[in-house]
Amino acid sequence: MNISHLIETTIYFLALINPPSKILLLCSKNPPFTKKELFKLTLKATFAALVILLLLTGAGNFILTEIFHVEIYSLSVAGGIILFFIGLTAVRQGIFYEEKDAKKIADMSIVPLAAPLIAGPGTMTAAISFASMHGVPITLICITLALIINMALMLMSLQIGKFLEKTNTTGPLIRITGLIVTAVATQMVFTGLADWIHHVAL
Repeated sequence: MNISHLIETTIYFLALINPPSKILLLCSKNPPFTKKELFKLTLKATFAALVILLLLTGAGNFILTEIFHVEIYSLSVAGGIILFFIGLTAVRQGIFYEEKDAKKIADMSIVPLAAPLIAGPGTMTAAISFASMHGVPITLICITLALIINMALMLMSLQIGKFLEKTNTTGPLIRITGLIVTAVATQMVFTGLADWIHHVAL
């Protein structure tokens, strides 16, 4: 894999991780996080998501095929469908999560931040699929780079939130991002179906 492909794959994982949903979740807390609280929360969520994705990248294919007897294309279709409805919710309602659920959570670092917002169904599916197609090492590098970028953006969430509030761009940004997520999800479904058709035809 060359540098351009590495960058493209990292951006693809970053799109699946979807930093705006994390930023908007962190911005919505009232009273706002302190800088220390935000750092601890972001670090813990990123580490937990990294562990989940590393485990799936290294052993996800074995777990699926040998233990659950599920093929990669089935996971791709299922993950794409779930991700599609997440993106559709953002487009239609302007939210990536249920606010009433988020406000009840005392510690958001694991749920909903690490999973399902960072290590969501789309990211999990892509991690397993890319590992089987391009190898575990390069997939781990791309995931780690995407998580580092996402973490940096999460740490800037308070400043970004203030800017978005002043410019009244929060709603449009969520909907545009949701449209991108639905497009990615649709591609995941098409790819899974194409792999299934190829598998059946053999």
